[in-house]
Parts: sequence; structure tokens; C-alpha cells
Amino acid sequence: MQYHQKPAVLAVALAMAALCQSALAEDTNALQSMPEVVVHGTRPANLADGSTLDATQLATQKARSSDSAQLLQDIPGLSLHGAGGFSSLPVLRGLADDRLLIKTDGISLVSSCPNHMNSPLSYMDASKVDSVQVYNGSAPVSAGGDHIGGVIVAKAAAPRFAETGQTLLTGQMGAYYRSNGDASGANLSATLANDHVSINYSGSTARSGNYDAAAAFKSAGASTGRAWLDGDTVGSSAYHTQNHEVSVAWRDSYQLLEAKVGVQNTPYEGFANQRMDMTDNSSSQFNLHYNGQFGWGELDARLYNQYVRHSMDFGDDKQTVYGSYGGMPMDTASHTLGGALVIDLPLSPRDQLKLGAEFLRYGLNDWWPAAGSGMGMMSPNTFWNIKDGTRDKLDVFAEWQADWTPQWRSILGLRASQVKSNAGNVAGYNSMASYATDAAAFNALNHQQTDHNIDLSALVRYTPSAGQQYELAYAQKTRSPNLYERYTWSSMGMAAIMNNFVGDGNGYFGNPNLKPEVAHTLSSSADWRAADGKAWGLKISPYYSYVQNYIDAQRCGTSLCGGSSNLSSTNSYVTLQYVNQNAQLYGVDVSGKLRLANGPQYGSVDATAQLSYTRGENLTTGDNLYNIMPLNAKLALVHTLGQWSNTAELQLVRAKTAVSAVRNEIKTPGYSLFNLRSRYEWKQFSVDVGVDNVFNRYYVQPLGGAYTGQGRTMAKNPSGMGEWGTGVPGAARSLYTALNYQF
Repeated sequence: MQYHQKPAVLAVALAMAALCQSALAEDTNALQSMPEVVVHGTRPANLADGSTLDATQLATQKARSSDSAQLLQDIPGLSLHGAGGFSSLPVLRGLADDRLLIKTDGISLVSSCPNHMNSPLSYMDASKVDSVQVYNGSAPVSAGGDHIGGVIVAKAAAPRFAETGQTLLTGQMGAYYRSNGDASGANLSATLANDHVSINYSGSTARSGNYDAAAAFKSAGASTGRAWLDGDTVGSSAYHTQNHEVSVAWRDSYQLLEAKVGVQNTPYEGFANQRMDMTDNSSSQFNLHYNGQFGWGELDARLYNQYVRHSMDFGDDKQTVYGSYGGMPMDTASHTLGGALVIDLPLSPRDQLKLGAEFLRYGLNDWWPAAGSGMGMMSPNTFWNIKDGTRDKLDVFAEWQADWTPQWRSILGLRASQVKSNAGNVAGYNSMASYATDAAAFNALNHQQTDHNIDLSALVRYTPSAGQQYELAYAQKTRSPNLYERYTWSSMGMAAIMNNFVGDGNGYFGNPNLKPEVAHTLSSSADWRAADGKAWGLKISPYYSYVQNYIDAQRCGTSLCGGSSNLSSTNSYVTLQYVNQNAQLYGVDVSGKLRLANGPQYGSVDATAQLSYTRGENLTTGDNLYNIMPLNAKLALVHTLGQWSNTAELQLVRAKTAVSAVRNEIKTPGYSLFNLRSRYEWKQFSVDVGVDNVFNRYYVQPLGGAYTGQGRTMAKNPSGMGEWGTGVPGAARSLYTALNYQF
């Protein structure tokens, strides 16, 4: 695979690195002779921190799910697109998946799967997440590029060190059980450190069987040659995964250097809204991070690397034998190499300048080995879905923060990015016209694309008093198409339905001529609260985003796609091609709290509420955008007494009726759910217990996609089991408990 770099951008990055190295050498000597000149904390507080969930806020959520994305559900405007048991995709104000930038421990990973099964957050077990920052579509440029919907930053705990002359041995271990799906798991973390060196191991395992819905949503039965499934069992929802990581950190008074090596092994993960299941996902990654505090400012540098080997086939609940074909193996291999260099310069008590350069080099091969024997449709050759795919990105940015007065603050940023993508020629299983026609057309096209993208962000914050804060922000954000959007090529039904990362049951193929998406987002917020920050609070955040060249889909009318029936059908799965169109999204997020009671004998009682509304429209066609969460709200009573906390929560979701016609998206009814949870901390122990869906309500997940968890999923429109029109239901009542011990 060839990687390309633009000389001008690379020169800027190298010049910055050389400048930092020179300054580092000079200022290290200065620090040694006059350490008192470094006064940590004098720079202006960062205006670009986004919404943050700390370890305390995350603790009660970890007992409920092994899915790190589930930890984010208390962020207003954030919902989840259903996928595997630990691979949900966050949706922020109607935008999801690659339209969001997701960083885990400072690194940007890429989904290496035609169904995006191995999402970035799936590589970080929920037990390891110590804090999460969420930035909306008006995110500062320093948070990252190549997105239009926002940034999610999940961080592990910082390395721990002993006091001078001491040795520290510390850690934690935990285990949990959840009744629905018979889910269980365990995690362990241990640190051995002195005052300069810290060594840590962390590991986790999680497994679950298929979960049950609260009522039968299909006929009981079995796929040919597979086990029986009851009518309320959600097929292909089981999973098993393991994560291990070893890290070493070193520090002195002003510097921190840490190296992490991690592996993940997933023997299986079912996907109830995909035609395939994950039969193996093996990942190894290396993450090297340096941070230095100097008289002139702060230097932060990172280098990381990941290898992924991913396999799919029909899992235990899907039909695997089709005549002479005993399955349909699909394989993916990818390599990611990335790095970042950021300089933080406090120019004055008022001004702070942040400069940075980043690169990301990504290579992908996606191939489907021959199945069956002889000259059947899936033999005798390898089907190349994407061959020698590359996507290389180089960024530079500058961001200026100014604290004009104690009341008025602003931040202004500019990011320039170059994204180069390419892929080699492809071929089908054989020379049949169903493969050869599309392959020849694709191979005749120019595959190499170079995008020059510009991001802008501007935010003004006004804080007239401790109880009021107002923000107004504008951003231009740009995202280049991913490799699957540009370089998948087969419109033949069986192949196209295997390329789908939105879970709607349809088939998709790419478009090498796609342009980058450019979003213009205007957002504001008004935040009122009591002076003590506890008695009451109310925050209202409206937003509007116009997206030029939004990557949507249009139906294909060729005979391979299904001809005229594919163009006109309103109640079947269809074949679509990615296409640029224009779109708009708008809505409002509201959150509030009110302290109802507070006393030493009974503790405090708080009422919390949040409401989110999002509307998404395709301005080119007049259609609705796909998978937009309907109006939803969450109300809760939270009781806290010492180390004991209890929550009673009501979730309300309106019916989803504004659906994407081009995709034949399934409508879903409204519903309400009631949840209870409790947490008690005693010395080094903590215990969580809870019940989700207390009244065992049946509901269909609005963003869960189409149910393809069993049956003849190789067929585009199978009859009977797995046919169009059934959404993926949510889980029935589930009791859970978790125990953690810190030492």
C-alpha cells in the first residue's frame, strides 16, 4: 500500500517538531536552574472542554452494560444506533458513526468492516473508561478533524505514582451479572509504582447469550440447520470479548512519558440488524504519549499503531448452508498509524494559543474467500470487496482563546486537512456477468481522490454572574468519504447487502466520485443555575446545521439491482448507491434539575430532566434523513445519603414516523420505560443493583434498524423468517448487580 503526503503540510509539521525540540532543550536547562518560573495553572481555563462525564457519574452506568457507548446516555442530544452487544454507535444530534470523531485514550481508530462492527469505542471496555468528553458539531478545531457531527473523547485513568521514596501497589477488581441474556463479566486492574515509574495491567472479559424482548415479535422457529429460537428471543445478539493492556509510565517534575500495548480478542459477536455476524476480531495496538510542561508552555505528542484482523460469517442463529455453500466467509485486515503534536502557548493572562499537526495513515484489504465448489456463484476465486485501500490524512491547526474580561470569553480556530484515498482494481468470485459488469466499470474509473478540507470554529461565551451563562457558536466542519462509501462496487443483491453499516437491511455500493461533506453549524445555549450550583438549574441548547454534499443514498435501477421493482418498492429491502445531496438538521436539547429536599438525616433528593428533539431533512429530494431519533425525554428522582445513592428513572420516546422513504425505513411506536438502580460504597467496596424496564414493556428501538438476526439472510428479500418490516426490539426486564473492590 502506498501512502502519500503533501510536502507543504508535512514541512509545517516537521518545522513545528524541530522548533519544539529546540525550545525543549533550551527550556529544560532553564527549568533546572530556575524551576520557580514555572507556575502551573496560570494559563486561562480551557473554554473548549465540552460536556464531561467523570468517574463518579459513569460508575452507576458501568453495571448496566459492557458497551462503552451506553455510558453516554445521560448526555442531552445523544442516542445510540443499535449494533452488537458491545458495539453500539453513538448518535449526536442526528449524526452518527464516521460523522463523529471518536478518540479512545487519545487515539483515532477506524472501523475495519463493511458493517462497521468493530467501532472505535468497542476497543475500550466500559470498565476502563474513567472520563468522557463530548463536543457537539461546533467543536473547537483542536478537538479533531474529519467529522461534521462532534467529537467523543473517552479516557482511561491517568497513571498513578507513589510519594517520594515510597512504593505503591494499588488496583481494583470487579464482576457483574445481568439476568437478561445471562450476561456476566469481570475486570481487573493493578498498578505497581514508585515516585518516577508506574507499571499497570488491566484486563476484562464479557459474554452474553441472546437477550429476550418483552413479547413475541416473530414466529418461534429455527433457521435451516440451526437451533430453535423462541418468538421473544432476539437472534444474533450474543457476544464474547476479552481485552488486555500493559502500560508503563515515567515522570519527573515537568514531564510524563507513557507507553501502552493492548490486545483485543472477540471470538464472536452477533448482530441482529446485519446479514452477517462477527466470527473473530483480533486487534493489537501500541500507544506512545509524551507531555511536557515548560516555561514557554506545554508540549503534547502522541504516536500510535493498530493492526486488525476481522472475520465474518453466518452465526449460530442464521442459516449457513445454501445448497453446496457452507457459509460465506468474509475477511478484513487493516493497519492504522497515527500521530499528533500539539503546542499550548499561554501568550498572556488574556490570550492562549494552541498549535497542532496530526497525521493518520490507514490501509485496508477486504476480501471474501471462495465458498462451495465448482463453478457456483461464490467460487472459484476470491471476491475482492476493497483491494489495497488507503486513506491518508494530514492536518494542521491553530486555535486562539481570549479571556477579554471575567464575563466575556472567545475561541477562534482554523484547521487545514488533506485526505488522500485510493484503492486497487477488483474482481468477483468468477467471470459471470453479475460480477464482471460492475467490476469492469469500477476498474475503468480513476480511484485516487485528494480532498483539501477546511474547518473553522468560533465561540463566544458570556457569563454575567455565577448563575447565568450564554454561548453562541458557529463551525464549518468537513468529512471526507470513508473507503466503503467510495470503493465498494458490486450492485448485485447478495454482495450489496453485505455492505451496510446503518443496519437497515438494504444493500449499498460505493461511488468513487463522492465529495466531502461540509457542515455549517450554528448553535447556542442558555444556562441558568442557582449560585451554589445545586439547588436548581436549566439549560436550553438549540442548533441548526446545513450540510452540503451530505452522503445519502439513491436507488439503483439496473437489472442487477432489481430493475424497476427496486425503484418503486415500498415494502422490501432495496439496493442503493451512495450519492452527494444537501441536507439540514435542527433541534433543541433541554436539561434541568431541582433539589426537592436536603437534610442530614434523610440526605438529598433531586429531580432531573432532559429532553431532545432532532429533525433531519434531505433538501435535494425532500425525504427524511435515516435513523433520526424522535422526540424523547428522561425524568429521574435521585436520592443520595452519604455513600448510598438511588435513582428512579422514566424514559419517554415518541413514535418515529418521519422515516427515510428511499430506504423503506421501518416506523416504530412510542414507548415508556421505568428503571431503578442503587449504589452503595463501603470502605474499599462498591455494590450496584438495579432493574431495567421494571414493568417489562415491549418496545422497538427507534435506532435499532431492521431485524435480520435469523433466517436466510444471504437473500436480499427472504420469505418468512427475516422478511422486511420487523424492527429490532429492546430488551425485556433485566436485573443486574455488580461488585467492585479497590485495593
